[in-house]
Amino acid sequence: MAEIVLDKVTIEFPLLHVGHRSLKKTLVSRVTGGIILKEANTPTIVRALSEISVHIKSGDRVGIVGPNGAGKTSLLRTMAGIYEPVTGDMRVSGDVATLLEIAGGMRPELTGLENIHLRGLLMGLSNRQIREITPEIEDFTGLGDFLNMPMRTYSSGMRVRLAFALATAIKADILLMDEWVLAGDAGFAAKATERLESMVTGANVLVLATHNNNIIRKWCNKAIYLRQGEVMMFDDVEEVVSAYLKDAKT
Repeated sequence: MAEIVLDKVTIEFPLLHVGHRSLKKTLVSRVTGGIILKEANTPTIVRALSEISVHIKSGDRVGIVGPNGAGKTSLLRTMAGIYEPVTGDMRVSGDVATLLEIAGGMRPELTGLENIHLRGLLMGLSNRQIREITPEIEDFTGLGDFLNMPMRTYSSGMRVRLAFALATAIKADILLMDEWVLAGDAGFAAKATERLESMVTGANVLVLATHNNNIIRKWCNKAIYLRQGEVMMFDDVEEVVSAYLKDAKT
């Protein structure tokens, strides 16, 4: 059964090269991107997430709302295993697919086919699994012989096609998305939207961070309201979105 459980999870990043001239001897400052912690003779620390506790079950479609810098992407990266908590416990049950940075890991000097293989390895796939998904990726991109060319020769639209096809090639129990992905020109965008919607509906758990509240209302049944790295609410999607919009006006 797909499941994500976070119990009082805190994420912090030390800033080793921040000057001290503008910092007082002891400083605890709440800012848009979390909390800045500074004590005398210690490195400055940004606390991106503070004691996050959520339980996301199979069948949940969870939207994450909050202002810029609230910790939405940090929470997704934590769930994906990219960030390791400094305190608290986390358990993720089920295969995870991420749409966080769809072009991440791609190399412009490599051919399209070489990038498919490289990205597959970065996703934890075996050589056999990569060979199995490659024909479908080739067909979906429609790039033909360009897949044998270095990616630096591609137009921006061609790079988007390849990146999107790679990012959505693997079906998983849990899908983590940072913004709803819109890819390519009008013709490709329709194909991409259909593929993305199929991927979303096929996942047992969806966690989606976006500033588009209409997308959240359409696809999610629950929502998390984050502010300064803390969970303000985790409840029914309409109640959470309404509370967030009310706070944003004040």
